[in-house]
Amino acid sequence: MQYIKKGRIKLDRSRFHGPATYHDPCNYGRKARRRFGHAFFEEPRWILDQCMETWVELYPSRMKNICCGGGGGALVTGYDKERIHYARAKMDQIKASGAKMLIVPCHSCHGQFNNIKKEYGMADLEVKYLWELVADCLVL
Repeated sequence: MQYIKKGRIKLDRSRFHGPATYHDPCNYGRKARRRFGHAFFEEPRWILDQCMETWVELYPSRMKNICCGGGGGALVTGYDKERIHYARAKMDQIKASGAKMLIVPCHSCHGQFNNIKKEYGMADLEVKYLWELVADCLVL
């Protein structure tokens, strides 16, 4: 955010035309607020606004966000049936948004979504890290 605000990096908002959406990771939101007193909800949305002209907000979001089911390293625990099952509500939420691109800042969420998207008939869903979106929008 500081680099964008200070003009150290410039972004081209016209590179992606959506529909895209953003997933609030549990660790960056609810858990961060409990542990550190600040949740990172508005910062990634501000960055998205700098990278895209339009994107779709998921509902519910922020403190009432639906977990992706991949937290705590669940991807490598061997409990695949459970992990895939717990993701059902989140995947339904993404489907309902109409998004073709999902932006996430969390490595666990990124891995979970890429691992389960075929299970939910969403193999074409593009899952991007927030930093990756910024990199793709950089004006060089």
